[in-house]
Amino acid sequence: MVYTAASVAIPIRAALDTFAAREHVTVQQENGGSLDIARKLTELHQIPDVVVLADYDVFPKLLMPNQTTWYAEFARNRMVLAFTDKSKFASEVDSANWPKILQRPGIALGRANPDLDPNGYRTLLTLQLAEEYYEQPGLYDKLMKLSPAKNVRPKEADLVGVLQAGEFDYIWSYESLAQATKLRYITLPAAIDLGTPADTATYAKASVKVAGKTPKDTLTIKGQPIVYALSIPKAAPHPGMAEKFVAFLLSPEGRSLLHATKLDALDTPVIIGSGAPAAVQAAVSAQ
Repeated sequence: MVYTAASVAIPIRAALDTFAAREHVTVQQENGGSLDIARKLTELHQIPDVVVLADYDVFPKLLMPNQTTWYAEFARNRMVLAFTDKSKFASEVDSANWPKILQRPGIALGRANPDLDPNGYRTLLTLQLAEEYYEQPGLYDKLMKLSPAKNVRPKEADLVGVLQAGEFDYIWSYESLAQATKLRYITLPAAIDLGTPADTATYAKASVKVAGKTPKDTLTIKGQPIVYALSIPKAAPHPGMAEKFVAFLLSPEGRSLLHATKLDALDTPVIIGSGAPAAVQAAVSAQ
């Protein structure tokens, strides 16, 4: 059983299918928002074999050291503004004018829940950074008013179908998901898209508060480059097979599968913490 951040459900499914055929095992995949997934382990005590999250920082903030003692960073992404041919002003919007286009009358803009999904809080960080980048005081509040509570979905992947159905004109998305689902999208300036390591100091100027381990707790999230990570929980029911799958996913073959499904896999995965299985360490060392 693999709990997967919804935005990488397609790439992880491709890897799981290849792995299952090779190892003759049955695999199950449950997709959700990364914060929601973490709380399934901490609050509901539902333990999968592998956890794949859209924000590496969720591991040290919520899952270490009780659920796991290590994680492996394996892919990156960037925020984009996605739309379709049916979206209002689709023929006009571009990387320079999007703040003005979104403020035109009648635009329906969707975003993910920041308390459940990293894409949700990354949207808020991006909008904070946009206000400073474009030197437009009040831009954050104006853009937030365009996506009220009725336009918020539990996770970013939920927004795709609503957009394709024409109920939203634009959604905040990840580049990999927009590519995998064949959405049109505009790239944002590197200073605000959370996709460029060189802009780490700029991203860190933005921060948001989201729900923590329990509804009464809060977490402060600072802007930083988007990096995906995975781990094997201490109490994984099938640790041996989990180790094999993670080692496969982090291998050149696994990374090739991720690239084929539009995810920007790191050339060399990075293991953080201690206690990673030998097979996983070997797969990373072999890069």
